[in-house]
This record gives sequence, C-alpha cells and structure tokens, in this order.
Amino acid sequence: MLRRTLLTLLLAAAPAGAAAGPPPVTAVDSVGLTVSDLDRSLDFYTKVLTFEKISENETAGEAYERLYGIFGLRIRTARLRLGEECIELTEFLAPKGRPAPVDSRSNDRWFQHIAIIVSDMDRAYQWLRRNKVTHASPGPQRLPDWNPQAGGIRAFYFRDPDGHPLEVLSFPPGKGDPKWNRPSGKLFLGIDHTAIVVSDTEAGLAFYRDILGLKVAGGSENYGPEQERLNNVFGARLRITSLRAAAGPGVELLEYLAPRDGRPYPAGSKPNDLIHWHTRLPAASLEEAARALRKSRSAFVSGGIVEAPDSAPGYRRALIVRDPDGHAVQIVQP
Repeated sequence: MLRRTLLTLLLAAAPAGAAAGPPPVTAVDSVGLTVSDLDRSLDFYTKVLTFEKISENETAGEAYERLYGIFGLRIRTARLRLGEECIELTEFLAPKGRPAPVDSRSNDRWFQHIAIIVSDMDRAYQWLRRNKVTHASPGPQRLPDWNPQAGGIRAFYFRDPDGHPLEVLSFPPGKGDPKWNRPSGKLFLGIDHTAIVVSDTEAGLAFYRDILGLKVAGGSENYGPEQERLNNVFGARLRITSLRAAAGPGVELLEYLAPRDGRPYPAGSKPNDLIHWHTRLPAASLEEAARALRKSRSAFVSGGIVEAPDSAPGYRRALIVRDPDGHAVQIVQP
C-alpha cells in the first residue's frame, strides 16, 4: 500500500505522458500467444475467425534460448493477419510448458485478450455457435447508454482451443475507429486492441506511457449487469484506460476496482506456458528502451538485447521484458 501511494504521488508530481523527445516505441506490431498445437490453432484462427496465414517458421538455438529465457527450446511460429492487424502463434516443440489454470477468471492478472471487430454481432455469434466455441460470456452484451464512452458497444467473450480468452466487439456509428464502420462485406474485420488486467492503473501508465511512450487515448469506468456478464465476474467494476502508439492496435489497461480478488501472475511463469501472451512493440532505439527499462527496474525475461541469427522472426534484434503485473512485452528493432 505504501509503494502504491508513493508511486501515485510521484506520478502526480511529474508531467503526464512520456519523457521529452521521440517515444521509444514506434508502433504496436502484433500480439503473440503460446499454443499447445500450432496446426490445431491455425485451423481455428484461419477457418473460424478468417485470419490469413502470412508466414511460418521453425527456430532453435542459443539466440532464441536467450531471448525467451528457456534452455534447449525449439519453436514453430506462424504469423497471421486479419485486416491490417497481426497476431503470432507459437508452439514450443521443446520444452513444453504448463497448461493454463482451469479456473482462470477475467480478473486474474494473467488475463490478456485481443478484441476482434465484427461487422454484425448477431451473425458473428451464430457463426461462433455453429463452430462450437467455448463461451466465456453467456452471450453478447450491449453496454448501457448511460456510459458515454461505451454505450451501444456490443461484445462477447469466448475461448480458443487452448482456453485463451478472445473477444468479438462491434461499435455503433460514432464510436471506435471510423474504419470499423466502413462497408467491407466481411464479418471479421481486424483487431482493435489487446486488453490486459492490471492491479494498479498508475503503475501500468508509468510503464506503458512514461517509459515506452504510448499515448492515453481514452478511458471509462464500466460496471453494471452487462459488464458483469461480459467478463463473467459478479460485481465487476472496471477502470479502463486505452493507450495507443502511432500505428497498430491499442493496449487497454483493465483495473478491477471490484472485486479485488484477482490472482497475481504465477511466479516462475515462462513463455512456453499456455498463459503466455506478449505484445510486440518496435522501437527506434533498442538500447534506449533497454536503458529506460533497467532504470525502472523492470523484470527482463531475456538476458539483454538479443541479435537474431537470421531473418526468420521478422526482426534483427529483440528483448522481452515484463510489465509491473507480469505481462510480457517483446521490444524489437526491425
């Protein structure tokens, strides 16, 4: 409690936003997640959610062991695109990690999802039902009009074959990026944001805004029966803060003001565990980003900056670090 109070006072005394000069992070490139069976996941994401596979590679060796902090690894990774946004699915052929806790809830601090925009929520829900997805919400929820930021938005939580939470979301006219309401003839349009549960919004802002340079794009406080059913958390009251870089999907911080019983990120978790997600952020200078992260005493997954031995991963240099709640962030230099 004392640490949180001191952090809040320091942030209040400092000017809002990133430090002077260009932001270390230039975009949100993609969102990655660990899967148990890449072929099964590809089948789901391409056939059910209509992502397009744009590349696949298999990698191993010392550089990747240092990047992921896992000895003796061999991984298969596929990059997929929906609209203008990308995700990456990674299967650890060796060593296999731990499964996700079977009782995972939306307010546990390992929660992360992507919000997939749909042109027609009713059609999308019926399509997902026909494909027998696992519900996380009882059904699509329309957020109430009394909430000026979220009123009229419709959303539904479900799970992929490994239990990763996903969201389909539809915006009414006048809300969200205008591109989501342009006629396209497609049902699944792209990814608006990735959302992560945080224990303290101010600590999250100190990391994503003040160190990495993302900009606050909006926020709201959501509660009520629709929000409870969407998250499937009784009594849910959330402080939601949206951040964005110059390009790519947003990053949403979800702080549960109630209930406060969400569990912390499991100690000792590694990128081969099935709760692992990471947000990939290209940086203008990896050295400057690493220096700022070390100064803030962020927890590094990688031993430091890692040089990629080939072009397979789509970047030349990278590191992986954890935010204050344990969510992984992969910072790369293309």
